[in-house]
Amino acid sequence: MSRQPWLHDLQIAVDGPATVLSARDGSIGGGATGWYVDDRRLLKGLNLTLDAQQPTPVAASSVGASSRFWGAARHLGDAGPDPTVEVHQHLNACGHDLIVEITITSRAQSRVSAELCLDLIADATDLATIKGGDDPCSSVDVTLEPNTGWANDRHSTTVLCQPMAATINGNDHAGVRLTWPIRIDHGQHATITLSLRATRTNASAFDADAGSADCDWTDLPVKGDEEWQALVRTNLTDLQHLLQRDPEASQDIFVAAGTPWYLTLFGRDAIWAARMMLPYSGRLAEGTLRALARRQATTADPRSAAEPGKIPHEVRRTSYTESNFVLPTIYYGTVDATPLWIVLLHEAWTAGMPLTTVREFLPHLQAALDWMSTTVDQSPDGMLRYLDADGKGLSNQGWKDSGDSMRHADGSIATAPIALIEAQAYAVQAANGAAEVLDALDEPAARDWREWANQLSQRVRTRFWVEDGAGRYLAMALDAKSQPVDGVGSNMGHALATGLLTEPEEAQVAQRLMRADMLREFGIATLSSDNPAYNPTGYHTGSVWTHDSAIILRGLALAGFTTEADRVHEALVRLSTRNHHRLPELIAGEPVGNQPVPYPASCRPQAWAAASAAVLLTYRNHA
Repeated sequence: MSRQPWLHDLQIAVDGPATVLSARDGSIGGGATGWYVDDRRLLKGLNLTLDAQQPTPVAASSVGASSRFWGAARHLGDAGPDPTVEVHQHLNACGHDLIVEITITSRAQSRVSAELCLDLIADATDLATIKGGDDPCSSVDVTLEPNTGWANDRHSTTVLCQPMAATINGNDHAGVRLTWPIRIDHGQHATITLSLRATRTNASAFDADAGSADCDWTDLPVKGDEEWQALVRTNLTDLQHLLQRDPEASQDIFVAAGTPWYLTLFGRDAIWAARMMLPYSGRLAEGTLRALARRQATTADPRSAAEPGKIPHEVRRTSYTESNFVLPTIYYGTVDATPLWIVLLHEAWTAGMPLTTVREFLPHLQAALDWMSTTVDQSPDGMLRYLDADGKGLSNQGWKDSGDSMRHADGSIATAPIALIEAQAYAVQAANGAAEVLDALDEPAARDWREWANQLSQRVRTRFWVEDGAGRYLAMALDAKSQPVDGVGSNMGHALATGLLTEPEEAQVAQRLMRADMLREFGIATLSSDNPAYNPTGYHTGSVWTHDSAIILRGLALAGFTTEADRVHEALVRLSTRNHHRLPELIAGEPVGNQPVPYPASCRPQAWAAASAAVLLTYRNHA
């Protein structure tokens, strides 16, 4: 049985469309490890030996585009318990280049002599195949002379080294073996630099380039102790290296969702990351708005879930097989990206986007509003609903998009079509924000959209409130029969500060989320631990997602619940401190001792998790 490979014990570096996943010793080989460019693994093996022995790993660290490793060559140098020969490796993803720098440092009293060998294995496997748990044998022809490298149907890869290798040979796999004689005196070092470059030979329509050079958030003023500064710097560096340029307009940048599985444009993820970063980057918001507007649906297509006015869920370089369904290159199976796009446009304007720029988005705004109105009109209960009409896409189309995420209080799975509480909240916020924009542009219909938002709010507040022994709370959704999906989940927290609820109702939501079954040590759980379906390592059934907690923190703060916001802030800071400062996509809902338990397949870094550092920074700056 094929299983998705896990990532929790890997070092991961990323820059734009390229990422490198390696083991703790810096090697590549097995599982999901490799160097990927444009969702294609080009290198599946990288192994360093000294005199045919692998160094012993001691420490490793990854931030942004770089992974660094410290090892020891225990068979070399002085006899005794302390290592005297250090092996330092630096893997740096730089656009379409992978730079591997190896430095051997000797503390030994006498000269150290050894043969350094690097084995490379070429590859041409699509990311989707690897994510599905398959790892086919490489069938790539490697050229040794006159230029070392290999090619596939999409890329040509060249290998350069400095200094030149003493020998360059093929190895037992589809690869190349490079060797150097090493001689190092006491206190000296020797450095080998390997450069791999991937050149596109058959570009797809969405082969985006790295955008990390277009934004630099390292100079943001961050006051506080070293731990706090490390939280902000680490995650904003990660976010910077997830930036990509729109291939249709290179001046526009957006944040790719996360590496390695989602290193491309995802509507919901990119919008939320841009909203979180808006106090620090208007350019990211504008680039995200433009990239998604260019791909806004204009016709209906059940296969891609496209409907006129709809903002896409994800864009792939080629058709993408996910579990039992095949996604087209542009897939629109999301209920919330469209209202969230409208919300981002309104917030970007209130943050300073010129009205002349806002006017350029007017046709897209009107199309998005029309989609919301049409979708609600077609719903039997006047709610914004989703349904996988084709049967080959995502069965759940909110951010909790796993098939088992929507749970009743008895643990049973809700039936689609689903009306999510957060989707209704986003729609209300979008309609009210759009009304302000339309007024500013002297466009008609602003009053109509305010009334539309008011009516939707009334319907939601009539249908979604449920009660258990702990009091009233918002159901996470309505099911196909318009019955409340009454499992206690984090969804209700997204309704805070959206204009959907009254102040007393927001207080009830805040109070419910602070209970011990929801607020865990490192954030807010996706599903109450009291629910029979609770699983601390369930993707959306008990895990803790960084961005989910950060969105709720943001809502609590904007709604004036400072005490509650402080508790969520403290939980996320605690998570950063105990996770080498890199905020994870998600973790298990329960710790081991006082340490967070990783969700093994989660992306690192991931866009809205990294951008959550901006939420924490904004909250602290205004506290």
